[in-house]
Amino acid sequence: MNLRGIFSLIPEVTPPEEKKLSFKVKLKWTLIILATFFILANISLFGITANALERFEYLAIILGTDFGSIISLGIGPIVMASIILQLLTGAGIINIDTTTVEGKKFFQGLQKILVFFFIIFEASVYVFMNGLEAAQGFVGIVIFQLILGGLAIFYMNELCEKWGFGSGVSLFIAAGVSWRLISSAFQFIDQQGTNCLLDFAGTPCSGKVLVLIQSVITRDSITLLSAIAALVVTVLIFLAVVWAQSLKVEIPLSYGRIRGYSVKWPLSFFYANVIPVILAAALVANLQLFGGILENWLGQATFLGHFVNGQAVSGLSFWLGSTNILDLAIRGGLLPAYLLQGLIHIIVFSLLCMMFSIFWVKSSSMDAKAQAGKIASSGLQVAGFRQDIRILESILERYVMPLTVMGGIAIGLLASFTNLLGALVSGTAILLVIMIMFQLYQNIAQQHMTDMNPALRKFMGGGGA
Repeated sequence: MNLRGIFSLIPEVTPPEEKKLSFKVKLKWTLIILATFFILANISLFGITANALERFEYLAIILGTDFGSIISLGIGPIVMASIILQLLTGAGIINIDTTTVEGKKFFQGLQKILVFFFIIFEASVYVFMNGLEAAQGFVGIVIFQLILGGLAIFYMNELCEKWGFGSGVSLFIAAGVSWRLISSAFQFIDQQGTNCLLDFAGTPCSGKVLVLIQSVITRDSITLLSAIAALVVTVLIFLAVVWAQSLKVEIPLSYGRIRGYSVKWPLSFFYANVIPVILAAALVANLQLFGGILENWLGQATFLGHFVNGQAVSGLSFWLGSTNILDLAIRGGLLPAYLLQGLIHIIVFSLLCMMFSIFWVKSSSMDAKAQAGKIASSGLQVAGFRQDIRILESILERYVMPLTVMGGIAIGLLASFTNLLGALVSGTAILLVIMIMFQLYQNIAQQHMTDMNPALRKFMGGGGA
């Protein structure tokens, strides 16, 4: 049996019969997926004695998961499969024409096989290398639960793509970051279960807003300055990302059959959108995750790094990672090593985002040829030129690849630089959630402004009924 025969045996979510789903249907399925995600995140794995991955909880933000739950694998297998496949196609090792229907189906089928492989592989690695320590006799049961959770995330992602708003991967990241953002600001129960509100003056809180109030009461100026810095940086990152997201290049077009009527075709400066950041952050997060698991399994540090309380203090994971240098400067602990680490983090992250941006545009029908086809099918042409798809493609080539490269580098710079400033959650996480929510808003506004509730339409900026 060839690969195409194997692809036909893989269960898949049935796509809707309608070409365009209504706003209510998409909203219903998106809410169901979100509710299911939060329910699964609160179901602990049965049969584990200790959760060594709790110290890597900061990585759960990028992987869209909650370590120790049945969905501990998160979006890791999906993202890793996408990275591997893009590297193989980008290097020319695998030649798949994704512009054709048959090529796109083959690409998607191959991606599913890789996702299933990484689900089984990562589930086995987590358990056998004591990342999730299974009780005696429960190894197989824990692995089975992790595989079930991985499959649930995979099919929830596919369900969201076909029946909901956008990508499930983006939705899971946005949900996880939003929850952690709120808890980082207002958390009043620590890991030991102590409620700081019962003894507000004596028990330290972890939420930065509560820490700020506590530090005023106790007159702790250093802690007060640190809390203020985290809150201010979070607001500044939010404003910077919103501004950067609005940057775009507009190409003037006109209808060939209607004289005097022109439109502008917008190309976002972040042309590949949020995907390069997700892939780059997930790659770095997985390296740190497996570095910690490998050290825990071997009992000694490897080239991937040495970890103390979940933080890499040496090795590749340390130099690719980031440290809150603003907080270190406030507390007087800033060392030259952290400045060098920050510089390496910025350079590597920017290069990774640029690389993934190029691969994504080439493999997801966003190149100049595909854009030219969309414009031509709409009956549009570049003002001042005759209606010819080859002319459209040649003009778009002047914009698409430069935007892809510059946008990839810029979003990498923005994400990595904000990682060093110490917001409520990582700068990359804030950037992701803002861009994901902005993209979601744009998609809803463009596709469903006419069929949503009048009150909601007014809230979305579409005016009255």
